[in-house]
Amino acid sequence: MEESRGSIAFFTTYRPPVPLDIFCCPVPPSSSEDEFPLTDGLSYNSNGQAIPPAVLKTILRRPNFASEAIEADIESGRLTGLIFVSERENHLETLQIALRFNDSPPEVKVFSLADVYGADSFNGVRMEDSGCFGGGYKVGSEIVDHSLIYVSTKEPVQDRRSPWTVVYKTNLSTGETERLTPPGKFDLNPSVSQSGKKIAVASFEGKAWDGEVEDLQTDIYVMNVEKSPSGLGRKRVIVNGGWPTWGGDKFIFFHRKVGEVWGVFRFNISTHETIRVTPEEVNAVTPAAVDETRVAVAVFKEKVGKLENIGLSKERNEKQIRHIEIFDIIVPEKSEQITQKIRPRVDHYNPFVIDGGKRIGYHRCNVGLLQNRDEIQRNFHEFQSPVEDVGLFRVSGAFPTISKDGSKLAFVDNEFKEVWLADSQGLRIVLKKESENNFFSPMWNQNPDKDTLYVCMGPSFHPDEPLQIIAIPNVSSGASNPVMLTEGSDFNNAFPSTNPEGTKLVFRSTRGGGDKRYKNLYIMEDATVGENGGELTRLTKGDWIDTQCQWSPRGDWIVFSSTRHKPTEDVPEKDHELDPGYYAVFLIKASDPTVVVRVIKSGYDIAGHVNHPVFSPDGRSLAITADLAAVSVDPVSLPLFLHSVRPYGDVFTVDIDPDDIYKNEDVEKFCRITHSRYENSTPTWTMFSINDIEEQWHLLLKDAFAPPVSHAHEDGGVAWHMSGHLCPKKKGR
Repeated sequence: MEESRGSIAFFTTYRPPVPLDIFCCPVPPSSSEDEFPLTDGLSYNSNGQAIPPAVLKTILRRPNFASEAIEADIESGRLTGLIFVSERENHLETLQIALRFNDSPPEVKVFSLADVYGADSFNGVRMEDSGCFGGGYKVGSEIVDHSLIYVSTKEPVQDRRSPWTVVYKTNLSTGETERLTPPGKFDLNPSVSQSGKKIAVASFEGKAWDGEVEDLQTDIYVMNVEKSPSGLGRKRVIVNGGWPTWGGDKFIFFHRKVGEVWGVFRFNISTHETIRVTPEEVNAVTPAAVDETRVAVAVFKEKVGKLENIGLSKERNEKQIRHIEIFDIIVPEKSEQITQKIRPRVDHYNPFVIDGGKRIGYHRCNVGLLQNRDEIQRNFHEFQSPVEDVGLFRVSGAFPTISKDGSKLAFVDNEFKEVWLADSQGLRIVLKKESENNFFSPMWNQNPDKDTLYVCMGPSFHPDEPLQIIAIPNVSSGASNPVMLTEGSDFNNAFPSTNPEGTKLVFRSTRGGGDKRYKNLYIMEDATVGENGGELTRLTKGDWIDTQCQWSPRGDWIVFSSTRHKPTEDVPEKDHELDPGYYAVFLIKASDPTVVVRVIKSGYDIAGHVNHPVFSPDGRSLAITADLAAVSVDPVSLPLFLHSVRPYGDVFTVDIDPDDIYKNEDVEKFCRITHSRYENSTPTWTMFSINDIEEQWHLLLKDAFAPPVSHAHEDGGVAWHMSGHLCPKKKGR
């Protein structure tokens, strides 16, 4: 049964093309030589927190750690510890423990939480984040055990568009784990007070996620680390605040957006007084309290600009680089610059405090991995799948598509300049940009004997610009010439998909869409010649957007995403300055377009997005990208501030009845396939099993390749929009 239903491939939008790693430097630093790494440099590493010496001693008492070091190593400063997020385990974003031996040369050993505390609490497909430590204080004559406080998405939530983020506590002595977030509530970014007694969290409690993708407007709650007979004493202390951090036991620093500018504020627990810490003209986020008056923050003096205006700008001025600075309420007019003195052209994220403020930690792209300014190493990544009979892997390229026989994979590079092919002959470019037009959404002809790949060409994600569909016949041989299948310079044509025989092709187009450029589905009756002598049949008609279509493996149905059930009254033109969406998934009978069934509903009071549906090879399921699990992190903390909008969120599957289309109306049950702080999107489902060693894919998954990434600077600065300018909420989808 293992992977008997094939594998789902996807790609991750907005994930930085250069791996992130965690570093620190003294306060104040003098040059880049003052910086040193805190991890081993493997995988993507982020969101670190120093492990206090007393906590590290508790961890060392665990049986699996007893042989690594002794308490004297901690007392002498030879050994320090770090809790951080890494993708190294099954490419999930989970918490890891790093032991750093400050010898000459230094050595770092990394352990998963399952290594230390077993797999009972730390297993399965999930995302973990925001590790911090509580306990260690006296209650009478007893000392409360140290505990790890953290976020996990491990518990399924069937309510659509509810976050899965829950705060847990694991006793570091016993390994026992309990949930701290109340049932039906969802929290982010826990922070423990200096005494170890109190936890502050940013919470959705009392409100639903409303589709916001930049400013979550969570509230901040405080609760006890240990339960009393009356509970945790949870109560709201701050309205509209995020990313809490304790300054001692009396103050909470947090960030909040006021108007168009993010600022960091301090809240007094006793007096309930709130004061702004950072200047009103400076964007400041993700605070880390040094003490009661000082706080380290990530600042950017000037926004890069709106998504629509950024285009392909290669350069940013120094005010648009994110840096770490320390602000002091006592001297509000002056800040202490930290990372500007280390790497002025590199973005730095999510500071944390070490040794009481003697050092500041942060993560940034690992510029040491840049081989030159044009190439960044990539790999295919096999993931742990939550479904026993379905494999899962990520492709380091956009819009992956796999031939029906599983022998060939195609995708476009992250800048939409090249079309790549992977097959038994290896990995290579089969189409290269020669004009201002881009490539996106490649799709194989369902008949593998035809060896034809279809690609969309034109300015991507602009509804008023023309898009054309081209075919690349005999693509594996490399001897073919692209054939234009669509006509008309004014039409926006995209998302081609053939019937199983490979003779017909369905696509979406703006033809007949009027001034508002509505999109409907059309069928080319001859997939070889297209409109050039072939007939065109209109499949759908309406003042809406029908898009992202795929023909079923049996040829009887076509699945697509549509706004046709978008509310007609009181719908804003934009939601949070983006296309409000309301995309749902529908099935239509290919032979009778009057038979249409909505399979997955959109949200009606929020910006619901259910996009890019694809059939499983057996026709029993659909894979989609959707915001059904809301957000898993505070978006402003991510490497792409304006781009990290997560309109898709993650990959999900829904089971359907392949024999009766009407039984598939408004399916409620879904399965979350991926868990990520970024955006996992545009899946493809292949009959191929990752573990089939007879397939060429067994080798390709382990081969490295290097699609060009042109906007990397020699000093390590990277224009992140190259992996994120694909914005699914922009008009033109």
